[in-house]
Amino acid sequence: MTNKIIYKSISSMQNFIKTSFQKLGVSEKDAAVCANILITSDQRGIQSHGIGRLRMYLDRIERGLIEVKNTSEIIKESPTTAVIDGNHGIGMVIGFHAMNLAIKKAKVYGLGAVAVRNSSHFGIDGYYPLMAVKNNMIGMSFTNARPAVAPTFSIQPTLGTNPIAFGAPTDEKFPFLFDAATSITQRGKIEVLNRQEKEAYEGWTIGNNGEPLTDPQTILDMLMAKKAALLPLGGVSEDSGGHKGYGLSTIVEILSSSLQSGAFLFALSGFDPQGEETRFKVGHFFLALNIENFLPIEQFKKNIGDLLRELRSVNKYPGKDRIYTAGEKEYEIEKTIMEKGIPINTNLLSDLKYIDTLLGIGEFIS
Repeated sequence: MTNKIIYKSISSMQNFIKTSFQKLGVSEKDAAVCANILITSDQRGIQSHGIGRLRMYLDRIERGLIEVKNTSEIIKESPTTAVIDGNHGIGMVIGFHAMNLAIKKAKVYGLGAVAVRNSSHFGIDGYYPLMAVKNNMIGMSFTNARPAVAPTFSIQPTLGTNPIAFGAPTDEKFPFLFDAATSITQRGKIEVLNRQEKEAYEGWTIGNNGEPLTDPQTILDMLMAKKAALLPLGGVSEDSGGHKGYGLSTIVEILSSSLQSGAFLFALSGFDPQGEETRFKVGHFFLALNIENFLPIEQFKKNIGDLLRELRSVNKYPGKDRIYTAGEKEYEIEKTIMEKGIPINTNLLSDLKYIDTLLGIGEFIS
């Protein structure tokens, strides 16, 4: 079957996402937050965390794994810090409010740091630093996740993909935004390849005998059965730097669990020791840094802009005509998607039609 591509406008897809959440009892305000976060991912060309994840969120709500009402609460607070218990709500809503709190503190005291426990998947990690950037601040965001990545010299999925996101304003048309998992790849990208009917790269994942895996559906099935693991940045050995990705992932795990006495490693699997399905109990950590407490914002923007432009000006690798800095490709992709719309392939369209039929929205089924 040919995997055809259709294009849908950003506004129609944002409304579809918002309506889908509302149909399951999420408030209009919180549904709008979810829609904005998911559509931002698609706008920036990050298909692994956009509308393709909508069915996952809705399935988890329907199974009672995620609460539709936001009852997150601050359980400890100081002028510059806070600890939030998400009470198993929607991670995107919890993360949005947590980063807003960090920004609010940073406006007054120069720094805001918020640790979260008992949350759930919060969408694209880079969304939260962008919130800080829009307030002329540096922003950082971290989250742990269900076990999928093998520590160096292991074959067992133990750590999450544990992304790191860092954003800063510049004097260019786009901010600096680094957003990446501490594993070579993550489950969402495998799902995208599966929908596109493409192979994964050898060296991304291994089976229980250390064998490389490349078929996306096989990888997804084996990950679910705990018979496969993703690899940390650097791959299987110390010689290739695998211990560095493993170490970075552990740092994210610490920030996402230890400060808030939250769940970590196997407690994030979504199953109890008896094999019964449980809440995910994900943890996050957010940081906002007020640049004006160090120097005038325009001077900082020029400083970082000069740095990035110098990086892009150095000698090119043979056969390459351009060097990018983090956030630049996404900025260019966003311009294209704003013009053409969001690409939806045949397999993703099938998912969206299922949601449309189930909830009776009328976007894909008339």
